[in-house]
Amino acid sequence: MKKIILVSVVAGCMVIGSSMRRSGAKWISLFDGKTLDGWKVGDNAATFSVDSGCIIAHGPTAHLFYEGDVHNHDFKDFEFKADVLTRPGSNSGIYIHTEYQQGGWPAKGYEVQVNNSHTDWRRTGSLYGIVDIKEVYCPDNVWFTEYVSVHGKHIVIKLNDKTVVDYTEPENVKRPSDMEGRVLSHGTFALQGHDPNSKVYFKNIMVKPLD
Repeated sequence: MKKIILVSVVAGCMVIGSSMRRSGAKWISLFDGKTLDGWKVGDNAATFSVDSGCIIAHGPTAHLFYEGDVHNHDFKDFEFKADVLTRPGSNSGIYIHTEYQQGGWPAKGYEVQVNNSHTDWRRTGSLYGIVDIKEVYCPDNVWFTEYVSVHGKHIVIKLNDKTVVDYTEPENVKRPSDMEGRVLSHGTFALQGHDPNSKVYFKNIMVKPLD
């Protein structure tokens, strides 16, 4: 009986300790508002620029990866948020659990869609190719907040505090050959420059590491 009580107490302390660690976590900025220090882009680097406190994605296909010091740019469980503004007809995305690559579409991690009026029907907030959203929740030319959290196998995506995706990745998930990397593991974040006709602004890029 004493052993059972002791085990219960230890388990309870572990749960409380985990809760305290999460509640005590703080938001940390990944972008200084002035430069791309801590970020790295391969091909078509000119697609990304900084102006008026924003990262602007406008140009040929390119991806900007966070490679800074926060958590050694390697995140597993976290909360992430950024303020985003799209111009009409624009497409972009925010990658999670990804890693730097020189060119092409990132092979590792999930893409959280940014697209309010592009010809691609998968709209802002979609977990691209996994949980796709057709509804338009955010208009062009207006700032909105895109939020992503990962806790274990659980992904939540919110737009202006409205939950639009609540997804739990199955154990031993199998993906088609062209989507093999679309699984949770660990990694960094990346912003997407989709095409020369798209212009998307990002600011207040923040993370709260939880692991």
